[in-house]
Amino acid sequence: MYKLVVGLEMHAEMKSKTKVFSPSSNIYNKIANININEIDLAFPGFLPSLNYECVKKAIKMALILNCKIADIMIFDRKNYYYPDLPKGYQITQNTKPVGINGCLRVNNKFDVEILDIHLEEDAAALDHLNTFSLIDYNRAGVPLLEVVTAPCMHSADEAIAFLETMCRIYKYTDISEADTKKGQIRCDVNVNLQDENGNFITPKVEIKNVNSLANVKNAILYEEKRQILALENNEELFQETRRFDEKTGTTIHMRSKADAVDYKYFVEPNIPQFVITQKLINEIKETIPVLADSRKEKYITDYNIDEYNANILVKDIDIANYFEKCVEIGINPNMAANYVNGIITSYINEQGISIKDFYLKEEYLKQIVDKQIEGVISSKQAKEIFYKSLEKKEEPKNFISNENKQISDENIINEIVNNIINNHEKEVIEYQNGRTNIFDFFVGQVMKETKGKANPILTKEIIHKYLDK
Repeated sequence: MYKLVVGLEMHAEMKSKTKVFSPSSNIYNKIANININEIDLAFPGFLPSLNYECVKKAIKMALILNCKIADIMIFDRKNYYYPDLPKGYQITQNTKPVGINGCLRVNNKFDVEILDIHLEEDAAALDHLNTFSLIDYNRAGVPLLEVVTAPCMHSADEAIAFLETMCRIYKYTDISEADTKKGQIRCDVNVNLQDENGNFITPKVEIKNVNSLANVKNAILYEEKRQILALENNEELFQETRRFDEKTGTTIHMRSKADAVDYKYFVEPNIPQFVITQKLINEIKETIPVLADSRKEKYITDYNIDEYNANILVKDIDIANYFEKCVEIGINPNMAANYVNGIITSYINEQGISIKDFYLKEEYLKQIVDKQIEGVISSKQAKEIFYKSLEKKEEPKNFISNENKQISDENIINEIVNNIINNHEKEVIEYQNGRTNIFDFFVGQVMKETKGKANPILTKEIIHKYLDK
């Protein structure tokens, strides 16, 4: 019996106006080598200058992960040569990471132990072609947060749940866009196996630079199978670094532990150390928003939203804020959730816009929902008014009038139903002989007669009275 053990080193590119040690723009750009300057390219005589906003965001994330915050902000040089590293070293944190010994609860199901979180600079991006490679220095110096977990996850699903939770936190706090399509999330995945007594029975294998959550899952699943098969066939396993090949779905050997680099860390002399005060920590704590897991629990407990819809609502903080404002101004929580998770999300996705740019603000949606609850308009009419308001960029109340008002007068509907029943004796007999699916025919006739304005619930009740007597 084997037990999978997974540890992760998660790298997230931070959201900031400028890079972490230079004034170059930190805006994603598909045109290579645009966001660069002399510091990024390691020209002699140009010194790094620390981006204080990145420091505050790093401390914020460390607090969310329940880490012990360092008393002093110190940076180190990690020395190695590679074409994507202009200086021949990376500025990172080794002596005193910004946070250590943390813990994150994931989906209220399991805890992930955080060894440390540290702030560093990203390397340039290499594009390997058939006979040569190209370097894009736009990424050189981009602020990077690395979170290192203990080997405490025991399935690919747990690892993905952790990463999804982390990505949600990054987006909620505006620390990172956490967009894997832009290469903003990358992981080193450590995998090995334990026996039933908790003893490690395979050496640790590190899978470097896995660039999507789907690939992380596939890499773990493959590596687990590879190690189990090797054990069962008495094949030798050794500590090594591998990479994940997306095309084949396999991991491929890169180097063994014997080839490991000695980075010869030492403290970065060109960035002055400074004290992280309790005052600063308290100020940063005040900026932490209510996060997704807490909101989800509130939606389920206080608003009686089912877990499926609650999960959708909390995926995006702006969507969650819109929903909460709807509830705050008096819209029924379940109706608000149905609208937000239904036609609102569908519309903004089709238009490629954020809900912040959505014309139908919470107060306008309430105009539709209130009339729907009062029985003034049907759900069909509500939908028509919803889209007409968006098309004309006018308040929904401008399209709610006596002309399109829902018919909810029992006497009027009763008279219409009576005439339809009398004019369709054949269909009445068929229904009473067991062909109950013809019931919708009568509903359709009423809607045809009233041009869709009859209250559907009242209509069905009256038809049942006639047919079931």
